[in-house]
Amino acid sequence: MRSRQLLLLAVVAFVSAACGVFVGRAIADRPRASETELHALLHDDLKLTSQQQEKLDKEEARFAVRRKALELEMRAANARLAEAIEEEHGYGPKVTAAIDNSHIMMGELQKETLEHLFAMRAILNPEQAKMFDRTVVKALTADAR
Repeated sequence: MRSRQLLLLAVVAFVSAACGVFVGRAIADRPRASETELHALLHDDLKLTSQQQEKLDKEEARFAVRRKALELEMRAANARLAEAIEEEHGYGPKVTAAIDNSHIMMGELQKETLEHLFAMRAILNPEQAKMFDRTVVKALTADAR
């Protein structure tokens, strides 16, 4: 009976971890309505000068490269988590370390995204910055749908 309980625990742990990976990927990979709204604000509503637009384009290009690199690192972290789950078949030290690493990568993406937002904000005049701030706050406080 002990081995059946252990096997059941291993299966439950594996399924739980796999679900966590799936949810994490779904959150990280899905299109973000708030990004679309912010993009529309920047390119359509703020009436940017040509100098502002040029600076914004450079910032967006810079961040696109960095974001892609971080997303690749997150995928690699998820792959390491999958390997750890496959190896340990439970919530062991390798799975724990892989989860921690995955969280670190998600945090890095969030930090760099905020740095990107502040870099874009610095390009704006005070009135544009107010509109930008309202849009960012709205995006961060909106109900997830």
